[in-house]
Amino acid sequence: MTVLELDGVKKDIRDRTVVQPVEYQLPAGQVLALCGGNGAGKSTVLRMIAGITEPTAGTVRLAGRTWKEDRPGCSALIGYMPDDFQFGQALTAGETLEFYAALRGPAARKRVQGVLEEVGLASVRHAKVSTFSKGMRQRLLFGQALLGEPELLVLDEPTNGLDPYWLQALAELINRRKAQGQSVVFSTHQLETAEWTADHAILLHEGRVSMAGPMEEFRSRFGENGLSKAFAHSLRELDKRAE
Repeated sequence: MTVLELDGVKKDIRDRTVVQPVEYQLPAGQVLALCGGNGAGKSTVLRMIAGITEPTAGTVRLAGRTWKEDRPGCSALIGYMPDDFQFGQALTAGETLEFYAALRGPAARKRVQGVLEEVGLASVRHAKVSTFSKGMRQRLLFGQALLGEPELLVLDEPTNGLDPYWLQALAELINRRKAQGQSVVFSTHQLETAEWTADHAILLHEGRVSMAGPMEEFRSRFGENGLSKAFAHSLRELDKRAE
């Protein structure tokens, strides 16, 4: 089954095209990494997947559903982690997840403690979010995306602010979720994390797809650490075209 289909998805803002048409299909139970630098269009693609912004052209399908035809159904399918968010500073970590769990229903409320343990925040459940580091807030953001046990996790720059230990832990979390049958699409500029976790990758540069495909294709063409080498290759090709 295809859990995510990007069918010619494009985004214009005012007179400028910020994302050129993107075509890709992600099978259920697999991981897709959107890779690129700042301004590449990664967050815009993820916001279109999450139904936050509407494509100028093309269609996003989630397990065959579209946001226009079935918004409640699409919303139930995903857990979304934005790239940054200001939590209520007076709330504790536990209170924050309890608030988001209440939006997801009784089953999600039973998962709060387990999610805190999964993202390494159980020991600070009663600490106020205002005392958290950037990396701790990232883990809390990741946690709220897990509460509804979604079929598709949509994670925008989940590696930002994480120390090396939690970078590895995040990769393990993603791999564990994949083993449980969940699908994941995430954006990152840290290609090593994508190498550890992704089954598929899309390389973006200034809103344009430079390469896309299964990780096996990247490794077959570029060898070990194929994604990193493919990214460097695509940048060299773009520089040649610009000359």
